[in-house]
Amino acid sequence: MKALIFDGELRLEEVPFPTRLPGTSLVKVNLAGICNTDIEITKGYMNFYGILGHELLGTVVESDSNSLSGKRVTTEINVPCKTCDLCQIGLFKHCRNIRTVGIADYPGVFAEYAVLPDENLHEIPESVSDEKAVFIEPLAAAVDALESANYLRDDKVCLIGDGKLGLLISMVLSANGIKHQLIGRHKERLEFLETGNVSFTGIEDAKTIDRYFDIVIEATGNPGGLAQALSIVRPKGRIVLKSTYKGFPSIDMTRVVVREIELVGSRCGPFDKAISLLERGFVDPTPLIAKTLHFSKAHEAFKAARTSLKVILRME
Repeated sequence: MKALIFDGELRLEEVPFPTRLPGTSLVKVNLAGICNTDIEITKGYMNFYGILGHELLGTVVESDSNSLSGKRVTTEINVPCKTCDLCQIGLFKHCRNIRTVGIADYPGVFAEYAVLPDENLHEIPESVSDEKAVFIEPLAAAVDALESANYLRDDKVCLIGDGKLGLLISMVLSANGIKHQLIGRHKERLEFLETGNVSFTGIEDAKTIDRYFDIVIEATGNPGGLAQALSIVRPKGRIVLKSTYKGFPSIDMTRVVVREIELVGSRCGPFDKAISLLERGFVDPTPLIAKTLHFSKAHEAFKAARTSLKVILRME
């Protein structure tokens, strides 16, 4: 089968057909989304070599589970060992031996077929289109940003970053009736959002913000975002960090200590809540799709994904 491999270079190659083991299903990939993590991997993030990709909409073509066979599915990305001390206390996504689909030690979904653990798969409701379903993994991560913020009524909220994930987070905030300031580079992207709950500030104008926020969600995807978040969060406020990237930020930790600022990392999120938002029509991420390209044009798709919003790979 064909798969998109990264081994220091990005290559579309013929690879052996995956072997399905008990407890896993063979999934025919229909759509796959390119996210910033995939791009960062091609820069050396996580030192991952293999089949890339973790945002999936596919169809189960072979499974021991009757409830999964023939179903449209998406996948959670963490594959824990279930035996280590962290797994034993329920911290499965922080497993000491964690494997992560398309990111760490587990083949990804930028391929014609993928073998995935049954327990990772979620059936897609009929009312949710393929194009919406391919957003479930990043939408779940956006939901987790809100849950990690411990939002209280009347908290002043600022979101930094108007890229793919930032816009999804804004949609989740708006779906929950939370008014927020969005700091970004692309004011025109407001057209994708529920503008009744969001106000926009350009990145340059943000330098003159003279107010503090109770909660700042940082989703810029670059090391400079954290420093900006520190400059606008109130003393004893909370910063939720969503960005992952190659390299390390340079930040003033003294400011964190003296102002007693709480830094919270936020990673993957609850798929059931993301699916519910789509099923009930509270969030529609499809306007974020900039391009849908055939898998044979994967290199072109990656190039486009560096400078545009969501780029989707279509297998057929």
